[in-house]
Amino acid sequence: MAWVLLVVAGLLEAGWAIGLKSTDCFTKPLPSLLTGAALVASVYLLAVAARTLPIGAAYSVWVGIGAAGAVLFGMAAWSEPATPLRLFFLTLLLVSLMGLKLTAH
Repeated sequence: MAWVLLVVAGLLEAGWAIGLKSTDCFTKPLPSLLTGAALVASVYLLAVAARTLPIGAAYSVWVGIGAAGAVLFGMAAWSEPATPLRLFFLTLLLVSLMGLKLTAH
């Protein structure tokens, strides 16, 4: 169950990172509220998952899911470059996350 919570936390991490762009430096109330809520929920779920998971693996997976999600969203929604080299390094990130999960005790 902790891994499921961690994945949800990572997706929320990506959500608030993406949401920052729409807050306009926190001058837009609704995007700011949603971004803040995603941030709080993400950190809370990370904390719950870290009760039973090793913190190094939990934190790394949380940040990695957030980073990968933000990169993929940027490519899909904002036409950020999807060059072969970026995709290669994104793949390395995802493989690293799987390795951390598989080696966590």
